[in-house]
Amino acid sequence: MKRENFYSIFFLSLSLLIFFFFISPKQKSIAFLNSEISLKKSEFEAWQDYLKKIPEIYLSLMEYQEELSKIDMALPEDPSLPTFFNFLQKMASQSGLLLENIGLVKVSEEGELKKWTLDLKVKGDYPSFKSFLSNLEKSARLIKVEKISFSSTQEPISFSLTISFFSY
Repeated sequence: MKRENFYSIFFLSLSLLIFFFFISPKQKSIAFLNSEISLKKSEFEAWQDYLKKIPEIYLSLMEYQEELSKIDMALPEDPSLPTFFNFLQKMASQSGLLLENIGLVKVSEEGELKKWTLDLKVKGDYPSFKSFLSNLEKSARLIKVEKISFSSTQEPISFSLTISFFSY
């Protein structure tokens, strides 16, 4: 009888050891993998919801296409300096001014925006200059007049401006 008890205790303890060293860690890793699967499922569902909303958002943005194009014109990705210089020349001539000189262009970054600064010299009378500034202010481009100076030693008056415009 002693021998039978010994075998019973031995096999019972052996089965407990096998359970704790081999089966129990697998159960914990299975539980961990199940939690990972549920997390990935929730991420996947969130992405599906996001992808379903994209066409709706696109359609709602298309309703504001005109306003968005104005923003693109005010803050272009590529400022296209020759086009901008031509714009300044046209504004000056429409206002009755003579564009004498365009100085060096300086570029600085302000966050995500690039700030382009340049110096201009124009000649003409004061009402024409006032009209030029008004036209710059009303233009679709985001233009900021930084500094104005003038010399009135002779007629017509020579105006010097430092202006800034912005792009992405």
